[in-house]
Amino acid sequence: MSALTTENAATPAVGEPPDAGARHKLTAVTGLAALSLDAMASVAYGPEAIVLVLAAAGGHGLGFTLPVTLAIAGLLAVLVASYRQVIAAFPDGGGSYAVAKAHLGRRTSLVAAGSLVLDYVLNVAVAVTAGVAALTSAFPALYGDRLWICLAVLVLITAVNLRGIVDSARAFLLPTAVFIGAILALIVVGLFRDAPVSTAASAGHASVLADDATTVGALLLLKAFASGCSALTGVEAIANAVPSFRAPAVRRAMRAEVALGALLGVMLIGLSVLISRFGLQPVEGVTVLAQLADASLGHGAAFYVLQFATMVLLALSANTSFGGLPVLLKLLARDNHLPHVFGLKADRQVHRHGVVWLALVSAGLLVLSGGDTNTLVPLFAIGVFVGFTLAQTGMVLHWRTTRQWGKAALNGFGALLTGVSAVVVTATKFHDGAWLIVIALPLLVALFEAVHRAYGRIGERLGVGRIPEPPHRERSLVLVPVSSLNRLTSEALTAAVSLGDEVRALTVCHPDPEDLAVTEALERDWALWNPGVPLVRLPSERRSLGRPVTAYVRALRATEPGTRVTVLIPEVEPERLWQRALQNQRGAVVAHAVRRDTNAVVCRLRFRC
Repeated sequence: MSALTTENAATPAVGEPPDAGARHKLTAVTGLAALSLDAMASVAYGPEAIVLVLAAAGGHGLGFTLPVTLAIAGLLAVLVASYRQVIAAFPDGGGSYAVAKAHLGRRTSLVAAGSLVLDYVLNVAVAVTAGVAALTSAFPALYGDRLWICLAVLVLITAVNLRGIVDSARAFLLPTAVFIGAILALIVVGLFRDAPVSTAASAGHASVLADDATTVGALLLLKAFASGCSALTGVEAIANAVPSFRAPAVRRAMRAEVALGALLGVMLIGLSVLISRFGLQPVEGVTVLAQLADASLGHGAAFYVLQFATMVLLALSANTSFGGLPVLLKLLARDNHLPHVFGLKADRQVHRHGVVWLALVSAGLLVLSGGDTNTLVPLFAIGVFVGFTLAQTGMVLHWRTTRQWGKAALNGFGALLTGVSAVVVTATKFHDGAWLIVIALPLLVALFEAVHRAYGRIGERLGVGRIPEPPHRERSLVLVPVSSLNRLTSEALTAAVSLGDEVRALTVCHPDPEDLAVTEALERDWALWNPGVPLVRLPSERRSLGRPVTAYVRALRATEPGTRVTVLIPEVEPERLWQRALQNQRGAVVAHAVRRDTNAVVCRLRFRC
């Protein structure tokens, strides 16, 4: 079933040249803008997450900010090198799901897919709330309206992505360039300063630095490392969406992956150097990046430009999920683990159902969290490290079959690092809300399995993969429910006699006097009209329309098993949309009952007024 659906979805429009879809695909530069915003924007909250943990050990603890960041940057380098190999080995996209499916088995691949789905959904919520937090840091008066601002930003991003991934990349290219340029300028200027040029942003805000702590233990460093690993989310997005790039897709995707790793590594290390250089202390209500901008660029126009660019890019970094998740959902739908509707493409190469589903679930998370970043961040990055580990493990097996031991060693080292990181992140954040991910991931895998079993049962009944018996003609009986005599009745019977060998009109009669009188009047008029179609009265003790019709259909199937029964339901199509509220919806009730309780064919005849 899925093969037919996917094939139809991929068929080009009539008259469209074979390469017409190229303009709706990404280059290396636009791919960086469309699929790397998550990773790029993480510099706004990754270093801050490290600092907030180390602040528990006082000023001595903050001295370990740079070593922890260097460890994360080293892991980033390994991941980028590994995912370049994933891109080359699996050009159809899917990232860790595709790797695990090929080398670790179907169920393990579902764990990888589930972890990526959770990460992508959380990324949207975290990105939007973090972006709005940057805005409220510069304009505190907006803090009370942060939830509504978050939802408005989400609507904007969704609308842009419904126009296509290339349009979203073009729209976000300028904000991305401004943000990267501003962060690099902040780092370069800050390296030439001996002391903060301004502390106005943090003035009057309470410090969260512990006063009585002087020792830094291994557990605290591991927790800081785990928190800072949120900066690595999004590294896999390019590998998940390789088919979204123009040919040669693999080469362009690999270039985008390397550019992402280089820029992200430079920004993370540079910001951490400035945190140590300025002796920055975290305070309530102001982000670490805002303090760095204040210290390096001063509390002037440059400060507000950086804050605005940060807000825009953080909010738009949700676009990484909109670019990667619909492709992953398409692959899951192709493999019968999700409804096939997720595999369909609209104009401009858009998987609209995946985009809309992502937006709705993310909106629910925003509402539940109240637009608060700190509520969502503990849940972040766990799923992606599970995916990292499975992808690297699968690649070890991939290279082992071709005896490319150097590449296998690189992926094995990456699997070890990300596996340890996954355990550390889960353990250190378990009581902060990570237990929700531990529960949600198995439930999501169970959902994939349930959908797969359902498609398996449907495929078995349809005989998918087997040659069916040749078609043959059966006697056809068309049933037309009627309640009065009018032009709609005439049109319905005309259509019915054109479809079937025999036609019968059905009318449901209830026992109260008013209904009996109406039915008897209809029968008299029917006899005078004499359309050549018998009118069958279906008595019903209850005020029901669907049950009498379905009971009659079942009785026909029992007495005339070789007859093909069709129920043709005539309905008025109003001239204007609001006039649908004037209809009694009887046709919908009967159609639902027949579909649910019988095997009869249901036809709904629309008569336009």
